[in-house]
Amino acid sequence: MKTLNISNASKTFGERTLFKDVTFTINEGDRIGLLGLNGTGKTTLLDGIVNSGDLNTVNIEKPKDYKISYLEQQPKLDENSSVIDAVFNGSGEKFQLIRQYENSLTLFNANSTDTKIQNEFFKLQERMNAAEAWQMESDVKSILNKLGITELDKKIGELSGGQQRRVALAECLISEADLLILDEPTNHLDYEAIDWLQTYLSKYKGSVLFVTHDRYFLNEVATRIFELENRNVTEYDGNYEKYLQQKADNEEIYASVQHHKTQLYKQELTWMRAGVKARGTKQQARKDRFTDLKEDLQDKPDVQKEMSIDIAQQRLGNDVFEIKNASLKFDKHVILNDFSYLISRGDRIGITGANGSGKTTFLNTIVNQIPLDSGEIKTGQTVKIGYYTQQTRDMDPEKRVIRYLEGIGQGVKNTDGEHMSASQMLDTFKFDHQMQSAFIRELSGGEKRRLYLLAILMDQPNVLLLDEPTNNLDIETLTILEDYLRSFRGTVLAVSHDRYFLDKIAAKLLIFDGQGEIEESYDSYSAYLQKATELKQAKHHEAKAQQHEDVKQREDQAAKESVKTKLTYSEQIEFDKLEPKIDKLDTVLSELKKELNDSSNDYEKLMDYQRQLDEKNQEADKLMERWEYLSQFA
Repeated sequence: MKTLNISNASKTFGERTLFKDVTFTINEGDRIGLLGLNGTGKTTLLDGIVNSGDLNTVNIEKPKDYKISYLEQQPKLDENSSVIDAVFNGSGEKFQLIRQYENSLTLFNANSTDTKIQNEFFKLQERMNAAEAWQMESDVKSILNKLGITELDKKIGELSGGQQRRVALAECLISEADLLILDEPTNHLDYEAIDWLQTYLSKYKGSVLFVTHDRYFLNEVATRIFELENRNVTEYDGNYEKYLQQKADNEEIYASVQHHKTQLYKQELTWMRAGVKARGTKQQARKDRFTDLKEDLQDKPDVQKEMSIDIAQQRLGNDVFEIKNASLKFDKHVILNDFSYLISRGDRIGITGANGSGKTTFLNTIVNQIPLDSGEIKTGQTVKIGYYTQQTRDMDPEKRVIRYLEGIGQGVKNTDGEHMSASQMLDTFKFDHQMQSAFIRELSGGEKRRLYLLAILMDQPNVLLLDEPTNNLDIETLTILEDYLRSFRGTVLAVSHDRYFLDKIAAKLLIFDGQGEIEESYDSYSAYLQKATELKQAKHHEAKAQQHEDVKQREDQAAKESVKTKLTYSEQIEFDKLEPKIDKLDTVLSELKKELNDSSNDYEKLMDYQRQLDEKNQEADKLMERWEYLSQFA
């Protein structure tokens, strides 16, 4: 069994320590979900496993042939290489051979009459046979197809960011590594791709260490949970559901123990301050216990405030958005097709559908960033929009965190009408005083997204447009956001593929099916997906049945078409000879009958004539039957 042992892993940025002396083991077959608040160092730890030089200290023990494949949050791909070259970027002989074959196949399809190209293609086919590489090629193409990658000769630079990330994921999955390290593997995947990846990783022969915000995915795949908090890793057995139960139990025990210790500490502190002069054994024991308690409480992990969203919102009237006969088209790609819809106060709308179907574009039309080709969108007079986009906007990396937030607004009120300073707001979002004075460029990607979310909410909107809010936000932040949205008195439109998130916040769904087709559903997202899967399976079975019926009809038609309509050449010769044979046989039969009727013949002769007559009658019947069959086509 191959194992990877990590010990004494530490990482410090200036005065900020992300984690210290982290130690754990990854066993063969483990599927480990790594959790932690944005900024605690999850990605830094993953980077350090791949490249130990990124950490201040670490000891890594692994077999010499141990292979790690890493999907980074921002994959580094050569923009000038083709998809097939990027996917088969491994150094293995089969990878190189398949890459050569696929490139040769592209040339052959374009220049099939070129003798040189033909010879090279056929040679590579023989090498593929010899190396038994066809199965690997088939498996790889199946992975690419499941991830929605079909144009293998396209340049990486011509793909969208989401498509590039799927190519990087495919490259990682086909590497046959002992350990897959995946940083947010479900980003930019639709439900079907996520569902397939979930099954694929559950059956993966090696080990998997992954960071994800998708809690359904985490629950289905993970067999262990690592939580990075308070500069250390806490391990939990089981999936996300079991982690939540163990976490709740641990928090109760920890709170009880710490409360008891704190009470003892206060008692001992009172005793020490009383100025007891005695130096007996009993008193010395109490002093020792006081010192131990003090050190124990000082060494306990920092107890941070629970993150919370407590921001007042402005009044919202009943009218929010009225969309009338909206149409929008880019080249041949239809986004909206005479679409009309009414969005009212209190609506919780989840927007989902296939990648590239126009979900983000739809939000951009609502905020007038993209004009419609025709139709109109009326916005209510009291509407104040907060638009959380996929890219953080207007965030100067050279600004300090506190100054950036102060520029958003001062004097924000909470739901009790109390004024909240920018520093107080940051504190509720788990930005301590050290982080508040840091430059934005010093924040992790997840911390920037959390800061961006706070900036949006501080403007006190009454309508929230959220474009893929679950991407790069940690689970704790998402949980707090979901709780806030459920009590939010305004209107919410959220684009997402995250089943857990949509199940919790959406009261209805708009499903973009592509080419301007938009479906409305009042089911939960999970229920909708279940129905869609069942419908797809039913259609598949119906199509298979129809296909079977079509094949049967074609076979019947072919059988009808194959019915004989004329004689073959040999049959015509046979038919021409039949009538003379039958006529000659009739003559023989007549002669035999005459002999049988001749009373002068003795008994033995009569018996011999009868035998001959029977034989000739049988022969005559066969000839007549054959003549009748052939005469139909003569």
